Amino acid sequence: MATTSNTSREQAGNAATDLKNKAQAAGSQAADKGKDLLDKAKDMGSNLADKAKDFGSNLADKAKDFGTAAGHKAEDAVGAVGSGMESLAGTMRDKLPSEGYLGSASSAVAGALEQGGHYLREEGLSGMADDLTGLIRRNPIPAVLVGIGVGYLLACATRS
Repeated sequence: MATTSNTSREQAGNAATDLKNKAQAAGSQAADKGKDLLDKAKDMGSNLADKAKDFGSNLADKAKDFGTAAGHKAEDAVGAVGSGMESLAGTMRDKLPSEGYLGSASSAVAGALEQGGHYLREEGLSGMADDLTGLIRRNPIPAVLVGIGVGYLLACATRS
């Protein structure tokens, strides 16, 4: 009987060892698969981050291009207004009388239109902004008073 009991114990021990080895192998396989999944998730996350970065960069470039194009169109429009003002001044000089009180008034208006049109055509929006900045720096108190007056008028206009 001792032999039978030793054999049973050996078989039970061998079965436990086999079960232990199988469990370790399954655990190792699960860990390897987990590592693979983690690596794939990291790669996908990295790819997604790269794509988001590229998309954001492309969007910023398009917005910059749109802003630049809008600025150029605004400059072109201001230049066209300036040319139109100069043309109107020439038409006024041709069509309106050149003598007498009406002639001097029309000549003064045509001259002012011509000067304003030339200024707009030559300087554009950026030149106007620079000139306005210089004017405000040279005359800060009147600029503040004009701002307060314009604000008051806008408040009155929007209240009613």
